[in-house]
Amino acid sequence: MDIVYAAEKPSIAEVLSIRLRNRVTPQEIEVHENPDETGSFLVRWRFDDYVVSPNGDVESDTSS
Repeated sequence: MDIVYAAEKPSIAEVLSIRLRNRVTPQEIEVHENPDETGSFLVRWRFDDYVVSPNGDVESDTSS
């Protein structure tokens, strides 16, 4: 069984804004599914990459 979680760009931008303490708009981010973790997303904002986990944790993506 495949399990997929989905989130809207505005929701992801809001989570990033809170965690980074910087205003992030949905138009500023690129969002991709993360093949390494079900339900998490790879997010590109400005020149940085982040992983947003299903529980709302945001971490810098050091694999890129």
